[in-house]
Amino acid sequence: MKRRDMLAGTAGLALAPGLASAQGDYPSRPVQMVVAFPPGGQADIVARPVSAALERLWRQPVPVVNRGGAGGAIGNASVARAQPDGHTLLMALSSLAMLPEADRLNGRTPSYTVDQLAPIALITADPTVLVVKADAPWRTLEEFVEDAKRRPGAITYSSAGNYSTLHVAMAMFAGAAGIDMLHVPFQGGGPAMTALLSGTVQALSSGPGPALSQVRDGKLRALAQWGATRAPGFETVPTFIEKGFRDVEFYIWAGVFAPAATPAPIQDRLRAALRQAVRDDALKTALGAAGSPIDFREGAAFETFFREDSARLVRAVQRIGKID
Repeated sequence: MKRRDMLAGTAGLALAPGLASAQGDYPSRPVQMVVAFPPGGQADIVARPVSAALERLWRQPVPVVNRGGAGGAIGNASVARAQPDGHTLLMALSSLAMLPEADRLNGRTPSYTVDQLAPIALITADPTVLVVKADAPWRTLEEFVEDAKRRPGAITYSSAGNYSTLHVAMAMFAGAAGIDMLHVPFQGGGPAMTALLSGTVQALSSGPGPALSQVRDGKLRALAQWGATRAPGFETVPTFIEKGFRDVEFYIWAGVFAPAATPAPIQDRLRAALRQAVRDDALKTALGAAGSPIDFREGAAFETFFREDSARLVRAVQRIGKID
């Protein structure tokens, strides 16, 4: 699959008033990059260097707007309902497709649907990492699982919210290992990490970006990772697959979306801008240092990735079931 494939234009798309004239000089004003979580999580870590690279390219401000709540649903829905003129974008995580399914599962009307958002480009796709405090009693995954089996429900873990990427990854592991842990949801990956560092909880499935510096500083210990292969910066940390958990594979990706009705010419300009932005040396350095190397895909390549990954994650949400 070629990563440079371009999404076919949607000829004949009816434009909302004012959009036709806006296409010629896009972007004509600041472009908001919405992150549906508080600062410090994976989406925020990716969004900030991407926004800075776009600012250098466009010579327009691209502020990152943290609009957290409801596990990411509030920020996602705000972009789904935004004016489709390319001036409001979303740096989404893989939870994007899971949250509407979770609402339906629990008898709620989703605040947005996936078809209200157009996939523009994937920026990163990294396996999550199981981390505990450096002074925790478990030095290996085997010790962690053994203790969890001996004390059902005693080990606590944080997440970015019910049905968030960090929750689903841990639920996937718990189901495969046959263990029961206590889930403590927070309003984003940043607060979830703070809860672990403060000792409020004992474990976390973290994006590699937020975890790497804490592991390097000796504050956290990584026990396992969800990828098919070991991620950069975590070369000494085994994967769950290596440890015999063949179905425990999960990636936290970050990608740019726009309102679905955004005209095709503007979507094409966004893809072209992001294609150029990921070549920016400062962006590559920032994401590399954060343990989230660029995995750029656009157009048909990103659409296929998003569709296949979403189907797998929706099935995982359905396995978790209803949460009272």
